[in-house]
Amino acid sequence: MLKQRKIFTYYQGQRFEIVEDLPEIGYYIYVYNPNNNCISDHLQDTLLTAKKFAFEKYGIPVDAWKTTDS
Repeated sequence: MLKQRKIFTYYQGQRFEIVEDLPEIGYYIYVYNPNNNCISDHLQDTLLTAKKFAFEKYGIPVDAWKTTDS
């Protein structure tokens, strides 16, 4: 079974996760509302690109992400 790498942060009352998919797929950014419902997702090629996209779209600092076990 594939162990997915996952990082998360809370920013402006919302939870955000970046989850690694298969290498040929990339990384998904998931956006959750305060009720913990996923309201948006974005696919990026690399982890760095995902962090930069989250900064550009949502203002999340690149160093704000924390690791978690999946």
